[in-house]
Amino acid sequence: MSYTKYGGRRSKNFHDFYAKITLPIDFIVFECYNYRIFISNTIYRKNTSEDSTRIENISSRAFEIIIGRPLSYYDTYIITLERYVIYMYNCFRPGKEWLDTTGKPIQAHGGSIIFLNGEYYLYGENKEKTKPGSGIWHWGVRCYKSSDLYNWEDLGLICPPETEDDDNPLHYAQYLDRPHIIYNDKTQKFVMWIKIMNKQNLSSQKMYVAVSDKITGPYTKVKFFHPLGMSSGDFDLAKDEESGKAYIFFDRVHHDIICADLNEDYTDVTGTYTAHFQQPFCPLVREAPAFFKRNGYLYLATSGTTGYFPNPTNCYRGTDYHGPWEDLGYLHRGDIERLSFRSQISSVFKHPKKENLYIALADRWLVELPDNMPHNLFEIIISDCDETQELIIPKDEYERIKSYNNPMKRDLSIAKYVWLPIEFDGDTPYIKWYDEWRVEDFD
Repeated sequence: MSYTKYGGRRSKNFHDFYAKITLPIDFIVFECYNYRIFISNTIYRKNTSEDSTRIENISSRAFEIIIGRPLSYYDTYIITLERYVIYMYNCFRPGKEWLDTTGKPIQAHGGSIIFLNGEYYLYGENKEKTKPGSGIWHWGVRCYKSSDLYNWEDLGLICPPETEDDDNPLHYAQYLDRPHIIYNDKTQKFVMWIKIMNKQNLSSQKMYVAVSDKITGPYTKVKFFHPLGMSSGDFDLAKDEESGKAYIFFDRVHHDIICADLNEDYTDVTGTYTAHFQQPFCPLVREAPAFFKRNGYLYLATSGTTGYFPNPTNCYRGTDYHGPWEDLGYLHRGDIERLSFRSQISSVFKHPKKENLYIALADRWLVELPDNMPHNLFEIIISDCDETQELIIPKDEYERIKSYNNPMKRDLSIAKYVWLPIEFDGDTPYIKWYDEWRVEDFD
């Protein structure tokens, strides 16, 4: 990272530069427009007057600084300016804004983490351009690197969007979701699977498979197909470290969850599979399988099928990848709304340096849902889909609720992350809410 001395010189583009300072400080003055810098546990705000005042202590470590006098009047307080600010966190804050080390919102939704050579790599859907009515479903798969899981450096797009060919499965208007990457020790390749929904026929969902020598790409397409000839929705990849065998869990769209063996290079299925958790209709049908393993047990967390609306997450336990699976019930404790703390789990990450820390990576897709959402939202949606039932709330009220998931209204570019630890009563997992939590607090 390069540093530049500015002394008393003003810059028209000064909002692109930031102060490198040493704590503790009582105040700092420099020219900046409504920019936030995460450094300490004290908020400082610079008014348009000459005074700079400390206003309160909080735990979010945020600075809010507004333009003050020209820098030349205060150059004794400015030591060095650097081209990129480093945003520093020392905890997770579920549901809150989360910025990368350059100050931009992290864009790795439907994400997963891989630990390689002492570094963590987070990757997922880049939704930065998915604004209401934009027609942009994704802007590729983005990857980040971290040494502590709190602070993420943007490594860029590892699977960029297609911008010209509308029929290309990676075109930004195609419904690309939930990428997963698995490393094959035999071929020494990183294998990426991506679910692609056909924008003209959402019930037709395929898998896009590509390989790379590096986690960061470039990735070369291997195939685009219906595994087992099935329409394949949300999924997860699982690798048995002892045998080297790998599996895919995916929802056979609007039907059940499939567990299928992968071939030796992890780029296809072998034909061996089993079916689980069959349900008669959506939203009861299970999707979004997230696999983890602990103490000899295998676990699957799955959600119902309600689009971007949150719904209850159930967890299942077994001893074999192909089942049978025991339904352990609702995973989120203390959640009176029964909406999985308004999130959907995309994957579970076992911390490599902690014996018993499993992190559920989840997205809060609809951040603008009102506080007074009905606590029986899932049952309301069921009543709308079940032909044997009447809708259990007035239709106009239901239409108002559904409007929050309208593509012309929802703003997925501002979706948030809800990362929470999975805890255990014996061998039964559960998730409870934390406003803030730290890796260091777990064994």
